[in-house]
Amino acid sequence: MDRPRLLTPARPTGMTRRSVLGLGAAAASSLLLPGCSRGRADEPAPAGSATFATGNEGGVYATFGAALSGLVSEVTGMELKPIITNGSVDNLMKVDSGKADLGFSTSDSALAAYEGTGMFDSGRLRFTALARMYDNYVHFVVPMASSASKLDDLKPDPNKPRKKPLVVSVGPSTSGTRVVADLILATAGITVTKRYLTLEESVKQLKEKAEGKNPNGIDAMIWSGGVPTDPIKALQTSVGFRLLDIGAVAEDIALRRFGGYVVSSIPPSQYGLASSVPTLAIPNYLVANSTLSDSWAWWTVNTLFRRQNDLVNSNHPEAGSLDPRSAIATMPIPLHPAAERWYRNNHI
Repeated sequence: MDRPRLLTPARPTGMTRRSVLGLGAAAASSLLLPGCSRGRADEPAPAGSATFATGNEGGVYATFGAALSGLVSEVTGMELKPIITNGSVDNLMKVDSGKADLGFSTSDSALAAYEGTGMFDSGRLRFTALARMYDNYVHFVVPMASSASKLDDLKPDPNKPRKKPLVVSVGPSTSGTRVVADLILATAGITVTKRYLTLEESVKQLKEKAEGKNPNGIDAMIWSGGVPTDPIKALQTSVGFRLLDIGAVAEDIALRRFGGYVVSSIPPSQYGLASSVPTLAIPNYLVANSTLSDSWAWWTVNTLFRRQNDLVNSNHPEAGSLDPRSAIATMPIPLHPAAERWYRNNHI
């Protein structure tokens, strides 16, 4: 698969997880990850069911989370139930409150929640991490009929009469998409009328507006997700779309803000585009309630890596990016003790 390309390396941020665990990364080269192994037989199975907060219907969080839940349920004999949510912020709140046992989150939202900043300035949340996963990529989608090809094209022309601001979906109000969308628009100095829509609502309104069927629909949408995101990809067979180049703003954000941001690009093959599109990438974390049992934490991590091939082969190519050597890089979010034990025992 033609994978998204990183344009700038992640910058070091001081002490690494490896130094905390006290073991070198070189030892990880001997780790065997069979695609069908149950793992250690002496690890006790979970005593009851658990819930997994995934993401919006049709998004990679939801589809990947459902696939992983199915494998963990198969391996443990206990149900890990995936639930549809509004994304990272919603997931973090559910995990912190105990309404979900596991959840996906972007690294920037997880950091803000753990430190009590931004959308979480009313109070810090408490949770642990099981793994750093694949990366999300920001999609700034406009219909093919739009004249915009880069972010600056959305700014009003001082030599022309001022038009109403564009109507842009920035994701659900409790999503990681909204967090990064607000950051991108603020950094670029662009004023828009924001709509807080789910992925499927955004795609529907964008299509209807472009077809002239819904004058109150949106002009553009911002989405943070894996590639390809199928509902967005489907637009190419109807009204068509392009992704705006946000490379300059992405570089500014990656250089100035901590949170795991890196400048990357979406390959043209993912959406039938004319060329690769510079954008912002954000790592995803698999997080867990602080009281999650050791057995659930251990078996989830074990399944994630020992059934990795099964995930890839079941049409989840993002699973190919999973690497236990980078999975431990969740600082300052602490690893769950059982997850840390799994990495230690496998010489990570």
